Amino acid sequence: MPIVFTKSQAIALIGLSGVGKSTVGRLLAARLDRPMCDTDALVVRAAGRSVAEIFAMAGEARFRDLEAVALQTACATAPCIIATGGGIVLHAANRALLREHAWIVWLDAPTTTLLARLRTNDEPRPLLDGSDRLARLDRLRTARTPLYADLADLRIATEDQTPEAICEQIMRAYPGK
Repeated sequence: MPIVFTKSQAIALIGLSGVGKSTVGRLLAARLDRPMCDTDALVVRAAGRSVAEIFAMAGEARFRDLEAVALQTACATAPCIIATGGGIVLHAANRALLREHAWIVWLDAPTTTLLARLRTNDEPRPLLDGSDRLARLDRLRTARTPLYADLADLRIATEDQTPEAICEQIMRAYPGK
């Protein structure tokens, strides 16, 4: 039996850092007149610290716990647009929550494109700190791609596309219109 999506569900954007989840999410939220829930921003607000500070002071495991709570908050806000952190798919409970409450769009781009985008952004990325960011990002891609692929209702390659064009693709494909 096919899954039926409704206007009351969230649209969740998943993918690696630098793929454009927050940027596309803001556009989509404005176009659909829905609130925008960025899980990283929700974590920062709840913790009173930046993502980098949380990683440095409490570690990745604590960040993932806070991220799970942020996702629960976002899902409770539906209908909304949810821009997730790239690693939100690592926990089965998060994947189940997304499946239950959202239509899921995987935004993807080649690793070299993501790295170029991340270089233009001053936001620290704790999992990419240190030397050889390309190799680190490739390892994240290898670990997460099967999870993204299994979860996604739609995959969009974002390389050479404007955020506006990506937003249009999502709106055309969204079954809950």
